[in-house]
Amino acid sequence: MPCFGSPMVRDRQRGQPADPRASDVLDESSLDEHMRRMFRLIYRIVGNVPDAQDLTQEALVKALTRKGQLKDSRKAASWLNRIAVNTALDFVRKRGRVRFRELDERSPDGTESPERRAIRGETRSWLEGGLELLSDRERTALLLRDVEDIPAAEVARTMGCSPATVRSHIANARVKFRKYREEREL
Repeated sequence: MPCFGSPMVRDRQRGQPADPRASDVLDESSLDEHMRRMFRLIYRIVGNVPDAQDLTQEALVKALTRKGQLKDSRKAASWLNRIAVNTALDFVRKRGRVRFRELDERSPDGTESPERRAIRGETRSWLEGGLELLSDRERTALLLRDVEDIPAAEVARTMGCSPATVRSHIANARVKFRKYREEREL
């Protein structure tokens, strides 16, 4: 049973789906998958685990309370992504820029060589520096498109803008990263 204990889940467990359109989208197995994806998106925007966890729950509650707005269950992932991104961007606007913290990144056997840890730290530091140069919208578009590998059209729907605007945000972000890299190499 999901930890959220939403009325829709409780009704379904009694054999009565609360909303037939949403039952396919927000059943236990897909809910877990959606939550993981929403957490990754939010984490990449806010940059720390505790806030990302809280905001994931907040976004999921928003989605469950607004599930009647979802007209086409095939677009559920995009709809949930948009709620997650908007929740994270609202948080960032209210709190200002945040610093990234490490996720627990130990290898499956729990060990990591000191060299690997140092390289990962340097790479992470370099990426953090580059991401700090970007506006919230540029960072979100770049992360959704290049890291999450979401098509530009879906990124546009998620961000509530046109595909041309998304392409512009991504192009601007890449130019800023290129300049940042060139300056660091000097």
